[in-house]
Amino acid sequence: MRIDFHSSPEPTLGVEWELALVDRRTRDLRNDATHLFARAKPRLPDPNKLHKELLRNTVEIVSGVCHTVGEAMDDLRQTLEVVVPAGDALDIDLYGAGTHPFASWTVQQLSEGHRYEELINRTQWWGRQMLIWGVHVHVGLPERERVMPVLSALLNHYPHLQALSASSPIWAGIDTGYASNRALMFQQLPTAGLPFQFERWSEFEAFAHDQVTTGVIEELTEIRWDVRPAPVHGTLENRVCDGVSNFTELAALVALMHCLVVDLDTRLAAGETLPTMPPWHVQENKWRAARYGLDAIVITDAASHERLVTDDLADLLDRLAPVAERLGCEAELATVADIPSRGASYQRQRAVAERTGGDLVAVVDSVVQELRSGL
Repeated sequence: MRIDFHSSPEPTLGVEWELALVDRRTRDLRNDATHLFARAKPRLPDPNKLHKELLRNTVEIVSGVCHTVGEAMDDLRQTLEVVVPAGDALDIDLYGAGTHPFASWTVQQLSEGHRYEELINRTQWWGRQMLIWGVHVHVGLPERERVMPVLSALLNHYPHLQALSASSPIWAGIDTGYASNRALMFQQLPTAGLPFQFERWSEFEAFAHDQVTTGVIEELTEIRWDVRPAPVHGTLENRVCDGVSNFTELAALVALMHCLVVDLDTRLAAGETLPTMPPWHVQENKWRAARYGLDAIVITDAASHERLVTDDLADLLDRLAPVAERLGCEAELATVADIPSRGASYQRQRAVAERTGGDLVAVVDSVVQELRSGL
């Protein structure tokens, strides 16, 4: 099975931001994406930048092909400046987190489409449970044969991205004890979770062939790995992050992902053998970051050395600073360090719950306000 990778001569950038729809009074989820689209799309310069998702309680804001983090953020902001007022007219707010703290999956409605119906038909209970939202970041790569080595090396930094973005501590009214319950929920789908670490593109093609032949997937987009190639776009797509509640943190995370991919690809092109870790270390790091967030002690190399994720992050940011300067995102990358200082979203949500005696409506309010204040 031949899979053409439409290479990107420049390290272009694309961002997909999933947001839930919540009622302004009850703060429960609203299955009103169709009504929101009807109001917002006619007012958008490019209606294709507002997408439907699996459930009608979700919209996805999508940037165009951008060259810098700043350009991508401006693009997303322009769309939101139309979508937010459209939601206001329907008493709907946009909510950016990995999960909703008290909504019930049993009353959520599926979006129209054969692809969504087949997903639920196959996955049943686990598929119906997917009240989760994330951020996906595409980075263009110039050479097909470098895609899989860059993907494998990027997994070394999986826990950093998961811990920084973790925003799903409360599920069905209960504090799960996890920073990111979303990370562990999503991997229950049969083609989701951590990717296989292939060395060559031909191995990925053989894998995809087997998946199609055995009926696991019908098309490549049904491979829902946390990090995956996007051959049509010529990108590596990073899907690690939980939903994000504000522009400042989104820009920081996008900058980090952009710099990581470009740094790894540049080093590989220069002849370096990129460092990787065995799958059991990568798997453990995912669990630790989902469980402990910014307090996770993560495995840093194949020799089983360990370190507090925030200490390792500080050194990583220093190393990536020259890359950020080259990509024009020095300011955005620098703000990554602010997330541990003020607390990640999962920590802020727990603080609100504690301060209000467990008022989960107040938790939703706080997340909604972070997005609105950024506009």
